[in-house]
Amino acid sequence: MCVYYPAYHDKCCSTQLIDGDGTINVSGIENFMKEVKLGECGLSYAVVSIMGPQSSGKSTLLNSLFSTNFREMDAFKGRSQTTKGIWMAKCVGIEPCTLVMDLEGTDGRERGEDDTAFEKQSALFALAISDIVLINMWCHDIGREQAANKPLLKTVFQVMMRLFSPRKTTLLFVIRDKTKTPLENLEPVLREDIQKIWDSVPKPEAHKETPLSDFFIVEVVALSSFEEKEELFKEQVANLRNRFQHSIAPGGLAGDRRGVVPASGFSFSAQEIWKIIKENKDLDLPAHKVMVATVRCEEIANEKHDLFTSNKDWCELKEAVQSGPISGFGKNLNSLLTTCLSEYDAEANYFDEGVRSAKQKQLQEKLLQLVQPAFQTALGHVRSRVFDKFKEAFDKALNGGEGFSSAANTCVESCMTRFDEGFADVVIEIANWDASKVREKLRRDVDTHVSSVRATKMSELVSSYEEKLKEALSAPVETLLDGASKDTWPSIRKLLNIETQSAVSGFSAELVRYDTDEETKKSMIVALEDYAKGMIEAKAREEAGRVLIRMKDRFMTLFSHDSDSMPRIWTGKEDIRAITKSSRSECLKLLSVMAVIRLADADDIYDIEKTLTVALADSSSDSGKDNSITTLDPLASSTWDQVPTSKTLITPVQCKSLWRKFKMETEYTVSQAISAQEANNRSSNWLPPPWAIVALLILGFNEFMTVLRNPLYLGVIFVGYLLMKSLWVQLDVAGEFQNGALPGIISLSSKFVPTIMNLMKKLAEEGQGTAANDHSRNSSKSYERPVPSGRVTSSIASSGVTSLGNRTDSTEYTSPLKDE
Repeated sequence: MCVYYPAYHDKCCSTQLIDGDGTINVSGIENFMKEVKLGECGLSYAVVSIMGPQSSGKSTLLNSLFSTNFREMDAFKGRSQTTKGIWMAKCVGIEPCTLVMDLEGTDGRERGEDDTAFEKQSALFALAISDIVLINMWCHDIGREQAANKPLLKTVFQVMMRLFSPRKTTLLFVIRDKTKTPLENLEPVLREDIQKIWDSVPKPEAHKETPLSDFFIVEVVALSSFEEKEELFKEQVANLRNRFQHSIAPGGLAGDRRGVVPASGFSFSAQEIWKIIKENKDLDLPAHKVMVATVRCEEIANEKHDLFTSNKDWCELKEAVQSGPISGFGKNLNSLLTTCLSEYDAEANYFDEGVRSAKQKQLQEKLLQLVQPAFQTALGHVRSRVFDKFKEAFDKALNGGEGFSSAANTCVESCMTRFDEGFADVVIEIANWDASKVREKLRRDVDTHVSSVRATKMSELVSSYEEKLKEALSAPVETLLDGASKDTWPSIRKLLNIETQSAVSGFSAELVRYDTDEETKKSMIVALEDYAKGMIEAKAREEAGRVLIRMKDRFMTLFSHDSDSMPRIWTGKEDIRAITKSSRSECLKLLSVMAVIRLADADDIYDIEKTLTVALADSSSDSGKDNSITTLDPLASSTWDQVPTSKTLITPVQCKSLWRKFKMETEYTVSQAISAQEANNRSSNWLPPPWAIVALLILGFNEFMTVLRNPLYLGVIFVGYLLMKSLWVQLDVAGEFQNGALPGIISLSSKFVPTIMNLMKKLAEEGQGTAANDHSRNSSKSYERPVPSGRVTSSIASSGVTSLGNRTDSTEYTSPLKDE
């Protein structure tokens, strides 16, 4: 309930704090605090309460003194209980904010003579939360043994003992309806009575000798009768009102305020105090103060935490940092956190310092725990961005020709500096977080990347030099092995040394850029040299796998070509046996060269050629010797004498097997040469012997003369010659007999008859065609001479037979005349 007072430009709000049954009005207190804005006052507020007998004018005094609106007794309706429980109101026009509590009167008939529990509870409650307690008493009770105020004072002093380490409270005795007796005379009597009551109250051992002044500040004021001297009463009340102005200032009316609770915690403090009092427990005000501070500070901290969580700026910042780096992230977030903590300090400033600091630390930890993921994300963006820029700068430096070590050192230093700058931009000052782990991880990643690039570059460098060695050695080695001779392996060694030294020189110069240690450098050079040797060994093994083909190719080259590399024509004058032996000897030399790897000068002691010559080339001559003498076969082994297995390309057993295959596959070529030579000899001796020619001339003289006397025989002989010549060409008699006499006869016999028939047919067709042409041209002639006609026919036939000479098949021929 609120009443507005225009004179003070303020309103008075009141509520029942505790009802007559002892139930605290929680919602009423909360609403009351909101109405009077008590939470904004901090420690700048005061609490005044009033005690006194029932119907002693307490509410009237408060309403007059503080412009409150407590219910007053209606004198016309009789004297009865007006205030039930405890009521609270805000004083109007009093600075600072002052709350006044109107307690239920004591010694009321409504509760009875023996029901003093609520009196004690309300008194203890008032003493626990009030800075000033007004004791309302009648003037005529001063000096009386059975005065109405004495039970009240005993109650006050008794309950005061239940306050553990209580604060000093001001007891303002308000003497009502003052008589003509001066106050100077009344006050000593009253103080004496108060001291007697204090001395008579049982005290704990710790306070047996404690004076009253250690617990209370006793003040006495007298007021005239409100009914009889209302104007004077109001004047005196106005003067008393001025004493409540700034009552909490030093020297003010309020006490020491040691246990005062900040205004925002007043509601909770009152509820807890009343709860303890109701449970009839001793009230430990310092502990209660700490408890109130703990609860309220925690409530404030939770409220600030929730406000920060829902803060728009924080939500936008948290969302934005997920998508990428934010400039000024740390500064902005630190400002939000500082503001939140400052607001907490402002609201919790008046609570117990230890509790406030502890709760502030907890709030800060919770806030930092809340923002840490965003901070880690921002720091991760910094790390990623710095790492990406490092890789970009490093690659650019390397591509620009800068030395690897120089580029790495410069870029690493720049990277770490850039990270420190980025961390300074995202760091939260109040967090005091250390980024050393992230920095160390970045450094490890940078070092790993440098090592990876170094390994990649060095691998590329090694690969490039290996490729150069491969190009420089592969083809020459293959050529040298193909033309195997006694100088083959020395030439290969010389080539290997030259190319390896060249490659190692360039490779060593390149390694200087990568800041490699001597041990690594030596191992890489050795690896490069081993690669060159391994490449030659691999090429040698590859060629050894094709040695049989190489041997056959060499044999065919040497056997089929003369010393001038011209193809051989087997005329019968060549020594095939000697040529064969010489060619096989060269092939045997090839086999000996390919049998063992000789990359070291000391490997020249391996005389494989001699061993093979003795075992293979001389085997044919040894076969004609005495077979009774048993000799050891030098090729009956899987290893060469004194030759390591690693250097063996072809074992002795394999050499023997290869030679056997080689001889088998080249024997046909030799036999073909022999057959060709024999055929050539036969073709060269087709004329009869001279004696037969002389006999033929002598015995055939008569026939020769007959032919001369009759020229017609010459034409017949000429035609017969043409026919025989045509048959010779068609049947390829010379070619058929090159393969032997018997195969030639068989082949000619099978082709003879079809060839004769074909020739006759062609001659007939050409004769008919010629006759038809002559008839059309000489249709007016009545006769034809035989001899010219025969000559023409013979010429045509000869022409037709000759045109057929280029055909080797026995199938049907096409007439040249028809083709024309």
